[in-house]
Amino acid sequence: MQRSTFFKSLAAGTIGLPLFLRLIGGKGHAQTGAATVSGQVYNWKMVTTWPPGFPVLGEGCQMLADMCRTMSGGRLNITVYGGGELVPPLQAFDAVRQGAAEIGSGCPYYWAGKAPAAQFFAGFPFGFNAQQMNAWLLSGGGMELWRELYAGYNLVPFAGGNTGVQMGGWFNRRIDSVEDFKGLKMRMPGLGGRVLERLGGTPVLLPAGELYTGLERGIIDATEWVGPYHDYVMGFHEIAKYYYSPGWHEPGTNFEFFVNKEKYEELPEDLQRIFEVATHYINMFTLSELEAKNAEYLEKIEATDGVTIANFPKELIDAARIAADEVIGEYAASDPFAEKVYASIQEFRRKAVPWATMTESVFYGEMM
Repeated sequence: MQRSTFFKSLAAGTIGLPLFLRLIGGKGHAQTGAATVSGQVYNWKMVTTWPPGFPVLGEGCQMLADMCRTMSGGRLNITVYGGGELVPPLQAFDAVRQGAAEIGSGCPYYWAGKAPAAQFFAGFPFGFNAQQMNAWLLSGGGMELWRELYAGYNLVPFAGGNTGVQMGGWFNRRIDSVEDFKGLKMRMPGLGGRVLERLGGTPVLLPAGELYTGLERGIIDATEWVGPYHDYVMGFHEIAKYYYSPGWHEPGTNFEFFVNKEKYEELPEDLQRIFEVATHYINMFTLSELEAKNAEYLEKIEATDGVTIANFPKELIDAARIAADEVIGEYAASDPFAEKVYASIQEFRRKAVPWATMTESVFYGEMM
């Protein structure tokens, strides 16, 4: 159907909603015949890296399960297990690819030791913001590369939300220069952690449930997580004095759902589409909820006695940007698939940055 004819038919109501939804269901997902709906019930387990019932991220997992159950009429039932309830948080990737659970939820940079290129699908220092990440994944070839990578691990990935631009983290000491990063033990995963290391710090990987005690007991000197909402709920303002911005290390971190490839391919096509549409909803819900909650809870942190909120010094940001370019270039060159993914990112950024500079940059810099 030609584009002009399609939209005229849609406006006139001669294309029904079910056909329209099938046509826009994603690249390669248009259907030409009637789908056969079986009565088979699929009971799946979801393992996550998030503590049980964790705000927004854990809630999103349960919301996905509820949506799939409702939209499938009870044919796709997903039971959600928080980190540590079925498997340890950072073993979710292996549990799903090996078939111990059908689906997992986490962040791609957790699996950098297994699949180096995975980090690029989470984000990278001074990289994509949330809308650019979604644009690259859904319309710029990123999703195809991500699925190609995860296929080698018997997995199918789906975008599962985005943090937006994060805060820079909580510190037990002032950060006035690059020198203050030297010897700093900080929870910072992924490529951001490598940049921290290049600046003289020591990156430490801890799951969410261990961050408060790690900071309280001095296992780490600083931690980043996401933003004011989670940071307040997790109580970081009770044990750290300095809260810095911006999150140069993660300007738009992408979360994920990853499904055992064999189990996903066993699903009839209608259940695959239901699952896919549900993940799209959670992808948008997570970003929207965090934007709203972060704005609300920033006010609470600002009203907390003894907490200083400040921007990182420009000297540190400039040094971090230089170090990030070096680290990312070296990292991409160390793995053929990572190099392939980074080439796609660079080509997308070549076009995206001028557009953002002409629009968003001007708006935020001169109109707000």
